[in-house]
Amino acid sequence: KRARNTCTGDEYVRMIAMSRIMLPNITNIQASWLTVGKQVAQLCLHAGANDFGSIMIEENVVSAAGARFRFTAQGIQDAIREAGFTPQLRNQEYEYRELPENIVQQELDRERMIVD
Repeated sequence: KRARNTCTGDEYVRMIAMSRIMLPNITNIQASWLTVGKQVAQLCLHAGANDFGSIMIEENVVSAAGARFRFTAQGIQDAIREAGFTPQLRNQEYEYRELPENIVQQELDRERMIVD
């Protein structure tokens, strides 16, 4: 049986905001677009999240978790800009990296998933 996310978008944004207030020693808070979608993740950036999330490389892990939202690298950058922020590539330790000039965009199956 798959786990279901019963948290509403409003609840998720509130949780991000409260996390920012109540956990000042936590530097990085992620707005996981994968689980909540583009619009809620964009709101989370305004509520205190400083990480939009990343591209999922292992498609089988994402599908097994029941996630339907997908982005390309360019789509993530565009969504961050639309929300009024500047995208910044990072590694797992939150060290900034330069954006490569020749990123190959992932092909997405638009029939099976929601592509923002």
